[in-house]
Amino acid sequence: MRDHYMLDDPGYLAWQQGKRIEQADRSAWWGPWHDHVQEATARGVMVRRLRIVSEPVHDYIRYEYDITFTNTTAGEHVRWLPRRQATSLSLPGTDFWLFDAETALFHHFTGEGQLAEDGREYTKDPPRVKLCGEAFEAAWALATPHEQYEIR
Repeated sequence: MRDHYMLDDPGYLAWQQGKRIEQADRSAWWGPWHDHVQEATARGVMVRRLRIVSEPVHDYIRYEYDITFTNTTAGEHVRWLPRRQATSLSLPGTDFWLFDAETALFHHFTGEGQLAEDGREYTKDPPRVKLCGEAFEAAWALATPHEQYEIR
């Protein structure tokens, strides 16, 4: 839900210098996360990623957009939601991952976009997990699939 993350990320810095990932050179970008997603989706698990963004987007979001093919190739379903379209939604205050509607993982970032030292918070607290699930489904329903989203 942030407009930028780790601005010192080597991949982002290379992208800013005009270097782009070659989609055809899978060995250059495929990693453990992609293996994990591919294995999960092969078992029938749906992996969904939703990005809520301000428009016009920050360059970091352009970078994420450009590399999203790595996520979709692995089997993720990715959607984009302009922040202006999210004003009617109640959303948790930070990024989160939801696992099987039982566990939420909150990511707490510093103001500079770095994951805080104690930035990973897991919870199985039913009301908090339910809030995340309902918020995600409501936002997902409003969001545009990656293949149709036009970055601006």
